[in-house]
Amino acid sequence: MLQRFRAAAVALAVGAGALALAPTATAATAPSISQVDVSPSPIVVTGDQQVTATFTFTTKDAGKAELKLRAPGDVGVGTPVDLTPAPHGQETRWTGKKTFDAKNAGKWNLLAIAHSGDGSEKSTDGSFTVEAKKTAVDTKIVDFGAHPDVVAKGDRISVSGRLLAERDGWKGYGDQRVTITFREKGTDAYRHITTVGTSRSGWFSARVSVEATGWWRAEFNGHAGAKGSVSDTDRVDVRHRSADSRIVGFSADPEPVDKGDRLTFRGALQVDGSHGWDGLAGQRVTILFKAHGSSRWEAVTGDRTGRDGRFWASATAQTSGWWRAVFSGSRGVEGSSSSSDWVRVVKPTPPPSRDKSKLVKFNAYPEPVKYGNYLRFRGVLLVDGGGYEAKVGLYFKPKGSSKWQFVKTTNSTGSGKLYTKVKAYKSGYWKFVFKGDDDAYGSQSGRDYVRVKR
Repeated sequence: MLQRFRAAAVALAVGAGALALAPTATAATAPSISQVDVSPSPIVVTGDQQVTATFTFTTKDAGKAELKLRAPGDVGVGTPVDLTPAPHGQETRWTGKKTFDAKNAGKWNLLAIAHSGDGSEKSTDGSFTVEAKKTAVDTKIVDFGAHPDVVAKGDRISVSGRLLAERDGWKGYGDQRVTITFREKGTDAYRHITTVGTSRSGWFSARVSVEATGWWRAEFNGHAGAKGSVSDTDRVDVRHRSADSRIVGFSADPEPVDKGDRLTFRGALQVDGSHGWDGLAGQRVTILFKAHGSSRWEAVTGDRTGRDGRFWASATAQTSGWWRAVFSGSRGVEGSSSSSDWVRVVKPTPPPSRDKSKLVKFNAYPEPVKYGNYLRFRGVLLVDGGGYEAKVGLYFKPKGSSKWQFVKTTNSTGSGKLYTKVKAYKSGYWKFVFKGDDDAYGSQSGRDYVRVKR
C-alpha cells in the first residue's frame, strides 16, 4: 500500500512539470513612428550649387524602417533613401541624406514606414519644398574720380564713375542706384552724401559741395540679382579761400622826364579783410615797364611793402612807355596789379646861360611827427640873390635807405617862399630840389631828418 502511494506522488510531480513547460500565447505590440523632420526647410538652391538635406524620424517597437521620396509630378512609388539607425532612449532614430540642385525645384512628397518583427507596420507622410534662386551677378565700380583735387571750402566738385556687372563679360549695369559717400580727414567712417542713378551704359555722376578735406567713393548696395561693390577712393583737399588784394595810388613821377633822370614809383598794397581794405605789409611788389610800341612787360625794379602796405621804388628813365606795379600773391592772398601810368621821356635840352640858384631856410616840422599826421615843409628859392618863382620837388630818403624818392612838386611864390605838406609814415630825411629852368641852374636844399612815432 505504501508503494502505491509513492507511485501516485511521482505521477503528480511529473504532471505538474509538464504543465510548467507548456508555451504561453501573447499578442504582438504594433510599431510607432514620428513625423519626419527635414533640414534645412525649405531647401534653397542658389545658381548651380547643390544642397544636401537631412531627414530624421524615430520609431518604437520596429526592427526596420524605410523612407521614400516622390519628386514633383512623379506618380510612382517614390525613390528610397538609405537610412542609418541609432539608439535614442527607448526609441530608434533613423537618419537619411539626399542632395538637391536647381533642377529639383518644386514640392516633394515623402513616406516613412516602420516595420515590426511580426510583419505589422506603421507609416507617416509629409511634404517639403525645394526652391531655386538665380545666382547674384558680380559687380564692380570703375573709373571713379572726384574733380578737381583741390578746392576752396564751399566749392562744388564732380564725382563720377561706372557700374559694371559680370554677365558674359563685364558690361555697363544700367538703371541702378549708386550712393556717393565721404570720409572726412581724421575720422574713420563714411557718411551718405547723395544717391544717383546709372545710365544704360552704367555711367553715373553728381555735383556735390565740399566742406572739408577727405576721401570720396561710390557704393552699390546690391540686391537679390546682383552683389554689392565699392569703388576706389579719391581724395579732395580743401584750401581756405584766398583774400582779394589791390594796389591803389600807383604813380610814376615826374612826367615828362628827361632821359637819364630817375623815375620814382609809389603806391599801396591792400588786402580785403574782415573790416575792409587794410594795408598788407611785408610783401614784394614788382614794377613792370612796357615800352611804347611793344607788347611785352618787363620787370625793372621793386620794393617790399611797409607796415601800412606802402611801397617806393625808382629807376632810370630811358624811353617813353607804360609803368605798373604787380603783386604776385602769397599764401591766402590773391595777386593783383595796379593801373598803368604813362611817362613820356624827352631828350634834355642843352643848358643855356643861366643864373645860379639856392634853396635856403629849409625846414621840416614838427619833429617828431605822429604816424599818419601831416609833416610841413618850408624854404626859400633864390636866384641871383632874389626870390624866384618856379616848380620845386620834394624828396624823401627813408631811414636805412640809400635812395632818395620823389614825393611831390610845389611852386615857390614870387618872393621865393616855399610851403607844402604831406602825411608822414616813415622816419627819414627830407629835402627840396630845384631842377633848374631856362633862367637858372638847379640846386637843392640841405636835408632835414624827421622821426615818425607810432
